Amino acid sequence: MLDLQISEGSVRVSVWDSDPALPDIAATDPQRVGRHGLEITLAVSRAYEVRREPVGKRVTAVIALADDPGGDIAGRTSP
Repeated sequence: MLDLQISEGSVRVSVWDSDPALPDIAATDPQRVGRHGLEITLAVSRAYEVRREPVGKRVTAVIALADDPGGDIAGRTSP
């Protein structure tokens, strides 16, 4: 189940699934192909949360939205 909310210059992405196993970052391995999703999510997120549910878990990430290609965060202006 996916829930998206836009608020205060960011998008909140929340995903629920029935698997109780919590996500983890795989050990460093230059030969590894795949399993980089959590690393990427942590790199681009303002906030990240994992919460156990009565069945499964909910993972939420908050990602800033940019106003322009220069990278100004939505709702903020450069000095």
